[in-house]
Amino acid sequence: MADLARVRVWADALIRLHLDPAEWSFDFDHARTRAGLCDFGKKRISVSRHLAAKYEDDEIHQVLLHEVAHALAGNRAGHGPAWKKVAHELGYDGKRTHDGSAAHELAPWLGSCPSGHAHYRFRKPTRPLSCGACAKGFNRAHLITWEKREVL
Repeated sequence: MADLARVRVWADALIRLHLDPAEWSFDFDHARTRAGLCDFGKKRISVSRHLAAKYEDDEIHQVLLHEVAHALAGNRAGHGPAWKKVAHELGYDGKRTHDGSAAHELAPWLGSCPSGHAHYRFRKPTRPLSCGACAKGFNRAHLITWEKREVL
């Protein structure tokens, strides 16, 4: 697990090295389904405190490089060629740190299909959903039942 104080030191160092620290800042956020964010409007790079607590140091460093690359490449670069070039130059390895929601234990809604596949949601599902692992498209035979659980 990454130490949050150390993550802040790394982020501040990357900002001083590659961006203008008078304009750009770093902070932690409460995201549960994404690791990092480059907010061009606020000129702030943020990392999920929940996921930073789960990831190893190298993974968090890659998240920071990913977001600094966004800041350097510009708002319109997305994950296109200009961003990829900048990210590579910074040392970003291009690997995803997670697939989908990485903080399932924080999701208050737990669903299961008749076959027992687990499904997680951060908001209460508003319509019937069926299990995509059991059948393509909606299928009532694979309907997911939801229960609210207590999370920290």
